[in-house]
Amino acid sequence: MSSSEEHKVAAAAQEAPVATVPRWRALRRLWRAQTVYFVALGAFAVLAIFAYLDPYFTWDLKVSHAFSWTTFTPPGLLPLMEFVSFFGYGWTPYALAAATAVIFYAAGRRSEGVALALSTAGSGLLNSLIKLLISRERPSVSAFVPAYRENATQSFPSGHVTFYVCYFGFLFFVAYALLRRGSNVRRLALTLAALPVLLVGPSRIYLGAHWPSDTLGAYLLSGVWLAFSLAMYKRWKEHRTFHGEEKVKVAGSDSVAGQ
Repeated sequence: MSSSEEHKVAAAAQEAPVATVPRWRALRRLWRAQTVYFVALGAFAVLAIFAYLDPYFTWDLKVSHAFSWTTFTPPGLLPLMEFVSFFGYGWTPYALAAATAVIFYAAGRRSEGVALALSTAGSGLLNSLIKLLISRERPSVSAFVPAYRENATQSFPSGHVTFYVCYFGFLFFVAYALLRRGSNVRRLALTLAALPVLLVGPSRIYLGAHWPSDTLGAYLLSGVWLAFSLAMYKRWKEHRTFHGEEKVKVAGSDSVAGQ
């Protein structure tokens, strides 16, 4: 194929209409997403107000006593819960998020790297600010619930849960979007990303580090922030914001050129 013909194919592909859903369906999807977003944000706000007013709720105490490392001791559960929480202690989450963002960026996945930084760093800052505002004491201080290890910061919302949702949750959606459907690699990646998110809340309760309402509040808050980060990620991917003057490869041009 000559150079002029290749240019014509590329121009035709660029001018071809993009396959989209009908406008009414797109608006309905947007309305549903916005509804879930604002409901979660409202639920978190209500929970935060009550957490500010009360050191703990009655159901917090009941669940914490029933599901504790001192009262519920099936073999292997304690080391499992401690392992699940490991990635949220000290500088580990900062190092993990920074290293992953650098790996994304070095691999040419710049949008993924920047969006991951937004998801984790932004949620961490938000979590710290809300903790200072609510100033809720840890279970071991306010109700003498035994803690497996000492925790110096405030309790609401859980920093572990916030980080796990915004880090592993982001990786889950990246794997879902980028890896080949039906592949074992994709299944493994989705499983490894989902399990920490699901288990971190129970682990923080079991180890006496947080009240159940602390973890619930963190799931709500981090879910909202993750949704915002994913929306920004989608926009950056569509506009190739972090890829300079690189050109998008025209779909189908290789197959046409090879004819």
